[in-house]
Amino acid sequence: MSVLKSAAARKKSAPKKKASATKKAAAAKKTPTAKKAKRGRRVVDAATVQEIFTRFQKANPEPKGELEHVNAFTLLVAVVLSAQATDVGVNKATRPLFAIADTPQKMLALGEERVRDYIKTIGLFRNKAKNVITLCEQLIRDHGGEVPRTREALETLAGVGRKTANVVLNMAFGQETIAVDTHLFRVANRIPLAIGKTPLAVELGLERIIPAPFRRHAHHWLILHGRYVCKARKPACERCLISDLCASPEKTI
Repeated sequence: MSVLKSAAARKKSAPKKKASATKKAAAAKKTPTAKKAKRGRRVVDAATVQEIFTRFQKANPEPKGELEHVNAFTLLVAVVLSAQATDVGVNKATRPLFAIADTPQKMLALGEERVRDYIKTIGLFRNKAKNVITLCEQLIRDHGGEVPRTREALETLAGVGRKTANVVLNMAFGQETIAVDTHLFRVANRIPLAIGKTPLAVELGLERIIPAPFRRHAHHWLILHGRYVCKARKPACERCLISDLCASPEKTI
């Protein structure tokens, strides 16, 4: 009886050894590729980051956002309207709108239907008009008609997310925030300055590595670079200020 049990035990244990060996072989085969991928995604070093932003600053000491506005309120509205729309398209719609409604009170007096008529050339205009009216009501009721100066308070407003809040805090109030749009997200991952699968991950990564003297304008430099030079489909590496510092495999020079 004991001999039969012993044979059965040996037979039962054999597949486990084979499975274990197969697992180890697969892991060994996979390891070099994983290490190579990890090395290929290493961000540039601190000295390179310093040089990148030094060049951006020298080329454009005072970068500006391209959304037209006359005060913090109209900037807030413009950024809300810019979601899934171009700055050019938003500016075309808001010039006549802001000429007659540059405060929450005036915008609210127009009403949702008239606001909708002004912005009907912008994508998702119906929902955006509703958000604009609602945020005006919130500003008047909760903030005395003024645009709040904290991210937390801004994010309670209709149509306002983290990116919108960061734009307003930076452009209207001079805070050192980084608004991650599609252009900045691409550039940060491509160089790479900060690697991340989400805008928040990229934002936090950039906050850790950007030297203090450049934080005020960093997001504008990166957005403009992504919009006009480091484009999604065909990056213009031949006229890039930092092509020699970029580690992207997509480089064309």
